[in-house]
Amino acid sequence: MAHVIFLHGASSSGKSTIAKALQERIEKPFWHISIDHLRDAGMLPTERFKNGDFRWADSRAAFFDGFHGSLKAFADAGNNLILEHILDTDGWLETLSDLLASHDVFFVAVHCPLELLIERETARGDRTVGSAKRDFETIHIGKTYDVELQSTDGADANVETLLLAWRSGSRVSNFSGLIAN
Repeated sequence: MAHVIFLHGASSSGKSTIAKALQERIEKPFWHISIDHLRDAGMLPTERFKNGDFRWADSRAAFFDGFHGSLKAFADAGNNLILEHILDTDGWLETLSDLLASHDVFFVAVHCPLELLIERETARGDRTVGSAKRDFETIHIGKTYDVELQSTDGADANVETLLLAWRSGSRVSNFSGLIAN
């Protein structure tokens, strides 16, 4: 059984900052994985999507099916994961819950004030304008977490809170199997 610490929050909410700080402090080796890593590594033909050669809408479902399947493969092989992901599509929570059912998944909400999300989204320049607001308004609805963090508390405080909760062994989220999804 692998450990998966699943950081779930709006685009630009601070998931990457928390993940990097967590990876430095946690007592076991954890892979840090996200869609951004794949995009930034050049895996996707990003420029060709941008210039209209290909339509992202035509490729998105297959890409995420593959990504989700890869998470299961990594965990099944015994790799502990710090996963950054945004569950912005109906059915993804259930899919990942099924795929990762044999692993210890610790589901973490990363909250951030809307004004700060918009400021970060604008500063980054690599996000679709409005995606942070859309995420802010929708992605946490109907989700039950093992712990909830506020990005404005800072990475160190959030990592400390997360580690205390993770080490307790208590799991009550959508991934724990103790509640209905």
